[in-house]
Amino acid sequence: MSSCISLADCPSLSLQRYFFLDKGILKYGKCSADIEKGKLHGCIDVGLSVMAIKKKAKCIDLDAEENIYHLKIKSQELFDEWVSKLRHHRLYRQNEIAMYPNEKSLFYPHYASPNSPAKVAAWLQSSDEMDKCFKDLSVCEAYLLELNHLLQSMEVIHRTYSAPSIQALQASTFDSPKKEKRLPKKWRTKNYNKDVKTTLQVPSCISSGSIRLHASNPNLSTAALSNDKADPESLDSPFDVAKLQEDFCRVATNLHTTMKAALSTLTSERERLKQCLDHETLDEAHPLVHQVSNESRASIAESLSEFFDAQEVLLSASSSENEVSEDDSYISDISDNISMDNFSNETESSVEEGTVLYRRRSCLPTPSPSNTSISLWNILRNNIGKDLSKVAMPVQLNEPLNTLQRLCEELEYSELLDRAANTQDPFERMIYIATFVVSGYASSYYRTGGKPFNPVLGETYECDRPDKGLRFVAEQVSHHPPISACHAESKNFVFWQDVRCKNKFWGKSMEIVPVGTTHVTLPGFGDHYEWNKVTSCIHNILSGQRWIEHYGEITIRNSSSDICQCKITFIKMSRCGSLNGAIEGTITNNKGKVIHRLFGKWHEAVFCGDPPSATCIWRANAMPVDHEQYYGFTKFAIELNELDPSLKLLLPPTDTRLRVDQRLLEEGKLEAAEEHKQRIEQLQRDRRRVLDENNATHQPKFFRKAQDDTWVSNNTYWELRKDPGFAHVDFPTLW
Repeated sequence: MSSCISLADCPSLSLQRYFFLDKGILKYGKCSADIEKGKLHGCIDVGLSVMAIKKKAKCIDLDAEENIYHLKIKSQELFDEWVSKLRHHRLYRQNEIAMYPNEKSLFYPHYASPNSPAKVAAWLQSSDEMDKCFKDLSVCEAYLLELNHLLQSMEVIHRTYSAPSIQALQASTFDSPKKEKRLPKKWRTKNYNKDVKTTLQVPSCISSGSIRLHASNPNLSTAALSNDKADPESLDSPFDVAKLQEDFCRVATNLHTTMKAALSTLTSERERLKQCLDHETLDEAHPLVHQVSNESRASIAESLSEFFDAQEVLLSASSSENEVSEDDSYISDISDNISMDNFSNETESSVEEGTVLYRRRSCLPTPSPSNTSISLWNILRNNIGKDLSKVAMPVQLNEPLNTLQRLCEELEYSELLDRAANTQDPFERMIYIATFVVSGYASSYYRTGGKPFNPVLGETYECDRPDKGLRFVAEQVSHHPPISACHAESKNFVFWQDVRCKNKFWGKSMEIVPVGTTHVTLPGFGDHYEWNKVTSCIHNILSGQRWIEHYGEITIRNSSSDICQCKITFIKMSRCGSLNGAIEGTITNNKGKVIHRLFGKWHEAVFCGDPPSATCIWRANAMPVDHEQYYGFTKFAIELNELDPSLKLLLPPTDTRLRVDQRLLEEGKLEAAEEHKQRIEQLQRDRRRVLDENNATHQPKFFRKAQDDTWVSNNTYWELRKDPGFAHVDFPTLW
């Protein structure tokens, strides 16, 4: 069952791609000749993917968990043919999985390139370990022959002396293939029926790896005696039987030791080969991922009920919004074997304000709750392709921080901006600015378990940190669309941005697409840096271990001077996972010449230079003890929602620290948190209705709209704060 169609419009690459659909596996390459030669850019298991069809836009979305593929087709006739073929192949593949849940997938090809044979040959020639492995395997073959000889001898003895356990061992080792096939078949059927009842997506053996069947073996002695071979015709005493058993144990032990050595060699050599081919794989593979169309679209989410417990749902065209395009085909030569000049980011936990000295908390009041009882699929099944910021979620899926506080987290490593402000060379200043940009993503690595609270319109948050030499304020300035604005300042820099994120659920993964520009000025030099943000994606939303990646390109420009600019690439994870979190960047002059090179991982460290002499510019702080049990928060994140009694008197009533539902979640009071969350959301709807009835609009307190339609501070917050509790400001009742 196969079909072969050339897809004429592939917007993520702006190139034509040739697709081949074979037994539920969608393969693609540059042309049909490449497909025949096995030179594939990628392949997708349609049976394990969530498929959404946009009829009006003639677009097919396939969420394959690790990647999200968006296929755009110009011709209506070709689109209809694709939809029909994909549905048939998807059903075929899912039935195949149901019948053989324990079969390991073997359909993924080797992503070969013209240089692959040469690289493999060079690897083989440079590896003495493989010669040793071949010798070990030859020895194993000799041991197996000897074991076979011993078993035949023991079979002769069995006619006189009873040895049922040995007979059973011989039968299980040398039985005919027919007997071996029957047992796995029975086991498969039983296991699959069980899996269907316990998972919403796919049989657990598919999503959690291969399951192995183990046969019990006798506890054999490791005693090693004579190497003399026994003659079956002369074995007529109990001593001969014991000697045969001892010989069997000796040979079996030697076989086991030799096979372990061979396995160890193969494992290490496999890693060597994988590293050898890593860069080439990146050069050759340009997967069709993360391309989003700018058209209004209608969606049909289809899936097989026994795998996803979902019906086909028609979504209205108004549910989709404008999106942006990302192309994540990158080349990397990252190496972790480098010398490092460690750069400490730790800050003191004691803070002095005037004559008052207090210590910030180091742990949350209660661990994060379990949300295993919540069926995410039932919540999200009708929202494929929608902006999830508009979808109500149970409070158990939240973390006790909100989006305004998340913006403040980007300043965790603000000392990098301080260093930039004290660096004379403009190219070196750009190094610190670029590293600061990367460091803003570090806290997200362990934060896939919960989502931040959505701020209500008019909600604010302040963070005054004398220990870091900065103060920060944020406000929710718009609800439809949701826009959060923030402003931070210190003696060395000014930082501001407004964030308009679109969260899209694709069936297995959720994409966060930020829109807007972030700004930093260094008054000492008159520099004004601007940059965009990359796309983020959380994988395994519904089952399995969740993980997050960021991908795309960030361009940093100094609008006050064209002397240099920087481009940072967040590299999408490779197929073998070796490039997870990798970044690389270049700082160039106004003629395009590369002055500095950056590389590293966004959740670990950033280096400048070329390996092995590169210098470590920044390294992420160590995570707190038991961070997995406390929402994956960093030390800085733990401090963000802390409410000191003396601070409470100074805050406006709209500050996030005073939000009841978020505080109750932090304290582990889930039922009360859910009740107040619904009440607060209803209050917001009531205020919105009053504004609509009076033909009025909400006016933010501390931010104003600039000429370029962005939101900037009106510079009134800290002056008004001098009146405790902002006594002379009229605030709406938010909670």
